[in-house]
Order: sequence, then C-alpha cells, then structure tokens
Amino acid sequence: MKIHYISEKNSILNHFLAQLRDVNIQKDSMRFRKNIERIGEIMAYELSKILPYKDISVQTPLGIKQTTCLKDNVVLCSILRAGLALHTGFMNFFDDAENGFVSAYRKHAKPGEIGEILVEYQAAPSFQDKTLILIDPMLATGQSLFAVINKLIAEDTPKEMHIAVVIAAPEGIAFLEQNLPDYIHLWVATLDDSLNEDNYIVPGLGDAGDLAYGQKL
Repeated sequence: MKIHYISEKNSILNHFLAQLRDVNIQKDSMRFRKNIERIGEIMAYELSKILPYKDISVQTPLGIKQTTCLKDNVVLCSILRAGLALHTGFMNFFDDAENGFVSAYRKHAKPGEIGEILVEYQAAPSFQDKTLILIDPMLATGQSLFAVINKLIAEDTPKEMHIAVVIAAPEGIAFLEQNLPDYIHLWVATLDDSLNEDNYIVPGLGDAGDLAYGQKL
C-alpha cells in the first residue's frame, strides 16, 4: 500500500484540522461540516496530481488550446454517515464523478473490543475498470474500511483504488498495510498518536458523525 501524508508540509489544511479538533469550535456543527468539506477539497486536489491524464484540444473564442483532462472515470464512495461532508468536498472537485454510499457498523462491540463489522447497505454504481476513491474521515483500527473494501471488490474490480481519510491512527495504517494489496493508495490528512483502550483515536477529535450531524441513538 502506498501512503501519502498530506499535512507533512504546512498549508491551510493544518488550519482546518486545528479547528476540527478544538472543543469550542466543535460546538458549531455547521462549521465542523464545512471544515471537513474543505479538507476533502484539498485532499481531492492533492490526489488528482497522480491520476492519469489524456491530451485534448479545446476550442476557445480565439483559437485552439492543447491541454489535458482526466483519462479515467472516477467513482466516489463514502462510508455512511460520517463520510458525507468529506464526500461533498471531493465531489466539488471531481464534479463528473459517479457516487456511491456504503454503511458499516460494529455489532455488539464491548468496550475495548472491535466486534463484528457489518456492511449491510450499498448503493453504488459499477466501478469496473474505473478509479475508485473510498472516503471515510477516521481510520482507527482499519477493520471497517477493510470490510467495506472486501464487499466492494467482490463485485467489481477498479482500475485503481484510493482511500482518503482525515485522521488516522498508526494501528489502523499498519492493519491495512498488512491486509491490502500494494497497488492501493492511502491518503491521510494527518497522523495521530495511537488508539486508546476503547479503540478511539488519540488525540483525535471525538465522533466525527455526531459532531457533523448530531448524536445517534
């Protein structure tokens, strides 16, 4: 697996990340969602730099310009529900992309245990021979992402696959490195210290889905 750490160089990305973590700013759920969306736009731009392009000719009012455009079709697929705001950021840049959504949750997980990951809902187009970008804000243990990927690739084989996460724990990255093929790209906005005994990312930011959309039952 090829890993890209975007926040290694200072940029406005780190400014948005700092606001996501701030317990006082987190009280404004609209601002939280907007910052996640902005981070998605930055990640989409960085990811776009390594995608394949093709040469095209564009007719302007005064002549013809030789330039490039994306070569392959793109499918954006996010994990519900926390991935929605990040998905919007990617969609703002990959505006011709098809879009898919998948649910994944832990069933009967006890404190300190991962529990069984269930992937039940899937609404996605075919991504056979296309570029698949899988979107999820938090990479903790890596179990949910791994379960979703196994479900998706059981039906279609993408030409290339990218995973985009905002905050990752070393344990989750290590798990994916051990279990995913080398051709997959993992894009990480920022790397945190570790997981705690309940498998939450530390220092993290809390529950991204709750902060963006309110607490769930």
